[in-house]
Amino acid sequence: MAEIKNYTLNFGPQHPAAHGVLRLVLELDGEVIQRADPHIGLLHRGTEKLAEQKTYIQSLPYMDRLDYVSMMSNEHAYCLAIEKLLGIEVPERAQYIRVMFSEITRLLNHLLWLGCHGLDCGAMNILIYCFREREDLFDMYEAVSGARMHAAYFRPGGVYRDLPDVMPQYQVSKIKNQRAIDQLNRNRQGSLLDFIDDFTQRFPALVDDYETLLTDNRIWKQRTVGIGVVTPERALQMGFTGAMLRGSGIPWDLRKSQPYDVYAKMDFDVPVGVNGDTYDRYLVRVEEMRQSNRIIKQCVDWLRANPGPVITDNHKVAPPSRVDMKSSMEELIHHFKLFTEGFHVPEGEAYAAVEHPKGEFGIYLVSDGANKPYRLKIRAPGFAHLAALDEMARGHMIADAVAVIGTMDIVFGEIDR
Repeated sequence: MAEIKNYTLNFGPQHPAAHGVLRLVLELDGEVIQRADPHIGLLHRGTEKLAEQKTYIQSLPYMDRLDYVSMMSNEHAYCLAIEKLLGIEVPERAQYIRVMFSEITRLLNHLLWLGCHGLDCGAMNILIYCFREREDLFDMYEAVSGARMHAAYFRPGGVYRDLPDVMPQYQVSKIKNQRAIDQLNRNRQGSLLDFIDDFTQRFPALVDDYETLLTDNRIWKQRTVGIGVVTPERALQMGFTGAMLRGSGIPWDLRKSQPYDVYAKMDFDVPVGVNGDTYDRYLVRVEEMRQSNRIIKQCVDWLRANPGPVITDNHKVAPPSRVDMKSSMEELIHHFKLFTEGFHVPEGEAYAAVEHPKGEFGIYLVSDGANKPYRLKIRAPGFAHLAALDEMARGHMIADAVAVIGTMDIVFGEIDR
């Protein structure tokens, strides 16, 4: 009788769960995965090389487009690295705004992950629920920056502008009558902070709804319990960070261990898993959403009570106010110089990392004293996680490969940058 050999199968990039640019070559024995070989390179945009030809400010919008569901978190690391080299202080109000929007970004990321992970594993409704909340969060982005996704709101030395005093409101249209519009505008009567505060009060009950759909759902547990188990020791060896590491039981969170901006003043818990499987990583991320909501609420309360500047007063780094610019020739020159030439960064190197929704996102900058980076290196959390895909998928079925990709929460904009 002829020996039956393993066969190989292309999983993606066309497969809906393969994120459009992941080609996974599976070596199979029947339906059991013997080897999973991820191929990347179908997206590469050369962000790190492009940054060498742009001023520091011109490169900032590229950061939004790395992990394009964690926009302001990418900006955050980039600004922290530049500030380290410049040695400038960020006003406290700007730090609170940054922390608040970093946590809003964490919610945006985890909601997309939860909706898509559920959809990949056969749960339809969870996607609709998650996208409903994402609309409110995008409205917060839009109110403060003018863009719903690629905000370019953080700046070296602070943030672009202060929080608006009014929220944009829906208008009557052919589709919506006055009563429907009034209902939509119910929580938009005050400032952006009022709108965010209203969201923080509603959100815990909405997370309860997600858990009602999934946490004790028999099918969900069959698809996730015991799938892609990673021991704590192995998670450390493979360079896991974020929820991938905490899901294996290691309470490592940069917001606690190496706090930046005002995270040291925040009261929140770091959730950890027990078994290191796909189900535990789901539970960790759901609890992270509750903790992010707590942090946002603390920031709202502080920002209400403490007005102040939102960007450094060093006009070699940040533009002067329009009033100063029109009344002082020196400030006018600073303005033109900043927007034509950019600012020069002292020679040196710096690494800054943030607790990005996907793990440790780091920016390594080398400056030769010019107005643009000599070198820029991005530490993408998803790159290390993707390297573990083979190990996590071995011995599982083809359908489990989808759950393993989903539990990593990978976005190729940062991996194949």
